[in-house]
Amino acid sequence: MHCLQEQRAYVPPQPQPLRLPHVLTTEERYRAILGNHLPADAVDMVYAYLDCHKVHFHITLERRSKLGDYRWPQARHPYHEISINGNLNPYFFLWVFLHEAAHLETHAKCGVGVAPHGHEWQAEYAAMLSRYTGLFPSETRADIALYASRVPLARAVGRRVEAALHRYDSGVDPSAPPPLCLDDLPAGSLFRLKNKPERLFRSVEKRRTRWLCADEDTGRMYTVGGNAEVVDV
Repeated sequence: MHCLQEQRAYVPPQPQPLRLPHVLTTEERYRAILGNHLPADAVDMVYAYLDCHKVHFHITLERRSKLGDYRWPQARHPYHEISINGNLNPYFFLWVFLHEAAHLETHAKCGVGVAPHGHEWQAEYAAMLSRYTGLFPSETRADIALYASRVPLARAVGRRVEAALHRYDSGVDPSAPPPLCLDDLPAGSLFRLKNKPERLFRSVEKRRTRWLCADEDTGRMYTVGGNAEVVDV
């Protein structure tokens, strides 16, 4: 790996006391940086994966358009390259890393002629998640196992896992009850969207991952994602 190298300003050498110097090896430095972003139990496995595949790995500032990215080897950069936003909580960082590692596995086995999130990638992502499930919070493991149990992946289950992992974001109390989602309510329930509480809706019927809902004031029909956070009325 040639990534995760920290740039340091030049400091003139200073007289040192007679003691053994504390110098981090490259591997120790990489592990220390990874330890700032991953669950502690995941550092060894992720480091071994990056080292095995000689991945150039970048931890970036927040990007609104994406959480992570994978680039396959090309003439100008003949190596695998993965980048992950550095503002993610450790569990979500691992979740996104496995997503990008699945792109690497797909490219290594299938080349570039497959859909980015097609059947091949979904199978690789499911396999990666199965190997790493035990590194996620205990309350999410059943859903992660369910998500990884078949292809095509169940998007509603994936969104439920992501919502649970976001409870570990900075400033969020993971011991607090999970937010109420539309999928938690039976058909016919009155509710308000948490981010738009001024409107009152009634759920009518479930359509795969979304609900057909009626605006109680206007009678107009809308579809609302089952993972939308709501306030029960």
